[in-house]
Amino acid sequence: MHSTRVSWHVNAPRTAVYRAVLDADAVAAWRVPDGMTSRVHAFDAREGGTFRVSLTYRDGTDAEGKSGAHTDTYHGHFARLVPDEQVVEVLEFETPAPVFRGSMTVTTTLADAYGGTDVVVTHGGLPDAVPAADNETGTRMALAKPAAPVEAGERPS
Repeated sequence: MHSTRVSWHVNAPRTAVYRAVLDADAVAAWRVPDGMTSRVHAFDAREGGTFRVSLTYRDGTDAEGKSGAHTDTYHGHFARLVPDEQVVEVLEFETPAPVFRGSMTVTTTLADAYGGTDVVVTHGGLPDAVPAADNETGTRMALAKPAAPVEAGERPS
């Protein structure tokens, strides 16, 4: 098991960024690496609430998913919500492969910074079979996506 930490700056207030982190439609649109699509099956954004999400490689990709052909599905719950400051999620891949099993903790922390919000996403308990560099790259791709609509004062979609 290992962990990764990625930071990103968004030119918008923490309140707007926090709302985007807890909005199922926004998550479906941005919390997905390039080359993949997202489907939110369930999303109860409250402490103790559960979620289930599938990420699927787009057509033409030979990448194998952890949960099935070309798909990574994960489920979990919101362990801690501190309004406008932090979201802690505990999740696990739905997979028959033992090398991808186990609980992971994803902590998203928001802090005021010049002109907006610094976002830090820490993945703890990542299975060794998930390369740290791949996880960091995917997280950076995802964090770049909500910036434009949030910075424009729009609801991410």
